[in-house]
This record gives sequence, structure tokens and C-alpha cells, in this order.
Amino acid sequence: MTNTSISRRNFLKGSVAGGLTLAISVGPFGYKIVNAADKEEMVGFKPNAWFSITPDDKVTIFVGAVEMGQGGWVAQAMLIAEELDADWKKVEIRQALPSEEFINPVFGTMLTAGSSNCRGFYEPLRKVGATGRAMLLAAAAKTWNCSESECQTANHMVNHEASAKNLSYGKLCKIAALLPVPQQVSLKKESEFVYLGKNMPRGDVPLKVSGKAVYGADVKVEGLHYAIFARPPAYGAKPVSFDEKAAMQVKGVKKVFSLPMGIAVCADSFVAADKGRDALKVQWDKGEIPEMDDAYVEKSMMDDLNKPLVSVVKTGDAKKAISEGAKKLEANYYCPPVAHATMEPMNCTASVTPDSVEIWAPTQLPLVPLEVVSKLTGVPKEKVTLHVTFLGCGLGRRTCIDYLVEAVLASKEFGKPVKVMWTREDDIKHCLFRAPGAHKVQAALDAQGKLIGWSHDLVSPSIDKCTNATGEYPKDGIDWLDLWGLTDAPDSTMINNRIQYEIPNLDINFLISKLPIPVAPWRSVQVGPNHFVIESFMDELAFAAGKDPLEFRLQNLKNNMRATRVLQTVAEKSGWGKSAVNGDGRGLAMTACFGSYAAQVADVSVDKKSGKVKVNKIVFAVDCGPVVNPGPLVEQIEGGVILSLSNTLKEQVHFAKGGVKSSGFGDYEIIRMNEVPEIEVHIIKSTDRIGGIGELGVPTTAPAVANAVFKATGARIRRIPLDPATVKAALAKA
Repeated sequence: MTNTSISRRNFLKGSVAGGLTLAISVGPFGYKIVNAADKEEMVGFKPNAWFSITPDDKVTIFVGAVEMGQGGWVAQAMLIAEELDADWKKVEIRQALPSEEFINPVFGTMLTAGSSNCRGFYEPLRKVGATGRAMLLAAAAKTWNCSESECQTANHMVNHEASAKNLSYGKLCKIAALLPVPQQVSLKKESEFVYLGKNMPRGDVPLKVSGKAVYGADVKVEGLHYAIFARPPAYGAKPVSFDEKAAMQVKGVKKVFSLPMGIAVCADSFVAADKGRDALKVQWDKGEIPEMDDAYVEKSMMDDLNKPLVSVVKTGDAKKAISEGAKKLEANYYCPPVAHATMEPMNCTASVTPDSVEIWAPTQLPLVPLEVVSKLTGVPKEKVTLHVTFLGCGLGRRTCIDYLVEAVLASKEFGKPVKVMWTREDDIKHCLFRAPGAHKVQAALDAQGKLIGWSHDLVSPSIDKCTNATGEYPKDGIDWLDLWGLTDAPDSTMINNRIQYEIPNLDINFLISKLPIPVAPWRSVQVGPNHFVIESFMDELAFAAGKDPLEFRLQNLKNNMRATRVLQTVAEKSGWGKSAVNGDGRGLAMTACFGSYAAQVADVSVDKKSGKVKVNKIVFAVDCGPVVNPGPLVEQIEGGVILSLSNTLKEQVHFAKGGVKSSGFGDYEIIRMNEVPEIEVHIIKSTDRIGGIGELGVPTTAPAVANAVFKATGARIRRIPLDPATVKAALAKA
């Protein structure tokens, strides 16, 4: 399996004449299978997943999803190969070039995000494979002059049991390519699966282990130069002066020029560009809010909770229910911004000429940049080529294209191929962060301890403003990305990212913070911080009701069987109700997001003298419907838990003098390997609708740990990270 890219034009030229090539067209009324050999049939359709069979017996699967460690390549290939009855050893996976033919049905564009690789393509890609299998059967029946019902497929062959004849797919592909495409085919039953639900090796891993995988930082093209930007240290700051002459005197520096995002230094090596930037000695003005620091940010957002908010959800009369409740509870929570801190800092290579643009980028959003780049350069979109490399981590940061735009503008200005490189310090200081949030939550219980009313106010910077094409605030004042975890957007395909508990009286209100902090999707988007608040407050309510946290949650989930199931499973597997075996306290949390359900139990120890929290064990239960590849599923849960544990215990972006104070890993601490607990994942067998998995490990970790700290110490902590200083302060008040 390779990561070779191929264009649609070359794909059709090179494979149609040689065998069977199928595509799937997704439209507003469903999808249709078409034969790419029939060029007339292709007109007006937008296929989003392809495979071809050639006479050499090879099946080539072209995947539009990018591979950033989540196993998306192999999962999508498995869906086709399973229904095709292909021999996995003869399957080759290729990264597709950006094209509307590979649109993700969940988003309506070519985007790898939102845990949508499998849930968006589960049925369409299986139907592609099943259609190919049906055509191969028809081709064999035609060859043998027999009924299709007499033929069977298995392991890349069509067999005729009565005559003991068989033909390989390679020998049948040219005949199959000339047959009409059936639009109604039967999919396999689970009992017939050969690949789905089984552990299948990831073809990208050998490439990565051997060093053959090409990441964005690895790209080399003829005549390549490097560019590093001097960027403003405070939001809105402008350069007052800089020493271009000193930078040009650095050996290897070729050109210095200003662009909207900063001052670019182009050189024949990364080291020379970096030294040239240092030599600039840029003097900046004070920026937009020079007094902005951590305290300013938090106070500004907390104060905004007292302003008029926009009503987002209003069910029943929460105000009345809370005022009349037998028990009432109110709390404020705060979640600071965190950086993506991807393993591979932002980078992009671009070659801009008057007639064409070629780009090599580790991006989660391959299609949209074509339009943007065309407008920036004046080059027709058809002449813009974007090669998607492997991604050294995405986490949502690479759904933004700021670094790609930088490379294009730098190459256009310099007149040669340019690779823009961000240092680790750049990557943290100038990240588009996970949005901070200030929350005010009020709720009430009836005399039986049942939840009867909930009011939730949220203030957060706008993710949509930072990531949409216009850079404008949402006109209605509601940013649905900020609200993930609390409620679903109207008519959204990102279903079920909302509070799961059955609350008869519910108010959700929102206000966009106008702080200049740039924000973007971060793994699980805002489901993570929003569920920290929801699940922590549910524990507070359980304590107020005098009930066990599990019992209290189940009491308010009477009609939610999947949520109930994950809670019951994690309780059973963790031995809930018993004392924590590993540590001082045990905490519970539940989530539903991206179509899946999960629950987690965390066992922790707390050093009351130092305030240090140690997480000893995590037990995790997941219901994502049908399982495609269980190995990467478990890996993604483990990775999500570890990532979330890092920002639960340590990560926070700090501000000073109107900009970001945090820099490299020296002052932006992340979790170490020796701090990773035992993680036990239990997959619930489910025939419910398939859900996503890549982001599911994140939302329950912070609340489960915080709830465990309360159980261990009696200290309720309403902010993250749970660093020693925060824990000690909470202990002093407990």
C-alpha cells in the first residue's frame, strides 16, 4: 500500500481501458453506482469513492480521506474489499487528489474530521464493493454461459462449483467493465464478513516505521527554498521597524518581504531562514489589548455571563422549575484555551507560476483551498493541484488553511517553490486554540431527587468566525461549533452531540466573546470542555440528591438505551460501587457524540500535600454500532484518553502583554509516558447505527478525573487543568 496521489484524468486514462472501474455518486436523494468506463454516464455526477480492478489482478482503492494516524485509509478500503470479496494481499490504497468526486457525505465537502470516515461512508462504500462483486459474477456467468446463481465469489475469484471452474478478478475485469451497472445489490450479512469486525493491518504503519512515509515536512522539490515568518507577539500588533539589511547579510537568506501575516524571510535552508528572522530584530507596537493576560481573559469571559445572552434552546420553563425545585444548585465553570501541539508543526510547500499552482500540504481539508488559492493567485482553479501528504497529527488544526495560504503567498512573492515551516514555538504561540469557555449552570431537583430543570449559559470565542471563508461573526449570534456537546445545530449531520439526560425544562443560552483569541476545532471540538461541565455538574447534582452518581444518571436516562448500556457496562467492568482498587477515588462520566456513546471510570490518587493528581486506571466502554476495524478503534480510544488526560492535568495556554506567553514544550507542558495510566477498553456489540470513533475518547476523561478527585478529597474543582496549584487551592476551601 502506498500514498501515491493520482488525478481523476490520469486515473480514467490509465485504468478504464484496462479493466473494471466503479465510482459512487452521492447526491441529495441518495447515491448511485456508475461505471467510470462509461464516460457519458459520468457527466454531472460527483463520485466520492473509487476502486479499479486491472488484468494484473490488482484492486486499487482511491481514498479521499486523509491519513493522520486514525486508520481511515484501511477502514474505508475494508468496506469495499469486504463486499467485493477481494484478496487483501492484492489491494493497494492510494491517496486521491482533491476533487468533488471524493466529497464526504457528512459535510458536503472533501473533509476528514468529525469522526466521519466510517459513519459517512459505511453503506455507500459497501455498496460500491457489492456492485463490483455482482458485475464480476455476471461476467463469469456470461463467460461460462450459466446462471449467475450458480457462481460464487471468494478471495478474488469467481467459482462455478458444479464444473469446478474458476476465474480470477483480473481475467474477468475487462468483460465486467462492459456490463450495465446494477443499482440494487444485496450487502453481506455480518455472519458472512471476512474482514469487517476483524483486526486488519494498517498499510500506512510499515511506511511510517521504515521512514518511507512522506509528511509535509519531508517534501522536497527542485529549486526549493524555505520561508519562516516573524509574527506579531500581541494580537493586532503591527511592525514599527525591522532590520532587513541585517537579515539579508545572513548566509543563505535570499529575500525579505512583508505579507499580511508577518514578515517572511526566504532562504536556501531552514536554518538560514531561522537565523535571518532572528536578525530582523522586529519592533512591534502594543497591539489590540496590551493589558490582556490570563486573569484578563478569564475575567472578561466570566463578566460576559452577566450580559444578555442569545437563547439557543428553550424547552419547558427552566426558570420556573428551578425556582420551585426542592433542591437548587448553581455553579460557574471555566475551561481555558489549549493548543493543538501536533507532533508535526504546521508546514506547506507551494510552487506558484503565472500559469499554475502546485501545493504539497498536510491538510484535513483538501478541496476548499483550490478555490481560495485561485482567488489569491489569479490562476484558474483547474490549474491548481494539491497533493495531500501524510499528516503528523491533525486534531482539527489542519482543517484550517492559514499555513497553506502563507506558502502560496510566499511562493508567489518570491517566484520560486517555497516551503513554509513553523517552529514548535510558532506552532504554540500562533495556534488557533481550542476555544475557552465560561459557564454558568443552574439546576433543580424535585422531592424525589429527579432532575427537573437545567439552565446553561456559555460564553466562548467564535470558532466559526475563525474558520469560515468570510472571517465574520455568525449573524444570529449563535456559533453551533461552540455549542457541540450541549445541543445539536438545526439540520446538522453532526447528530446527537447534545445533553443526553431527559430534562423536562431546559434553557441553553450563548454569547460570543469578542476577545481576539483565534480558535478552531480541537479533537471532539467543544464536546470535550462542554461535557467536562455537564458531567461534573451531574455529579454535583447526584451528591445534592444523596444518590450514587451512576444511579442518578440512569434515573435521568430512562428512554436512552445506548447511553444506559455504556454506563451499565463500564460500571460492571470497573467494579463500580466498590472502593477504588487503584487509588483514593473513583469518578464516572458519560458522553454521546459523533453518533457513538461512551462511558468512563477513572481511578485516581491525590497527594494532598503537593496537590498532584495521579490517574492510575481508566476503564472505558464504547458503543459505536458496527465495528469496522477493532484494533484502530481501541487505539483511537486510548489516544483520545491520553490526549484528554494531558489537558485535564497540565495543558493551558497562558497570555501576557496582549498575546500568547506560552512558547515551546518548556512552558507548555504535556503528559509524559510515565504518567499514562492503564487503559482498559470494552467494545459493546451493537447493531445500532454506526457512529464515529476518532474523537470519542476525549470528552469523558476530564469529568471522570475531576469527579474522582472529589470522591478522594471532597474538593469540587470547576476548572481545568487540575494542576497541583489548582488542586491545592480547592483542597484549602474543601
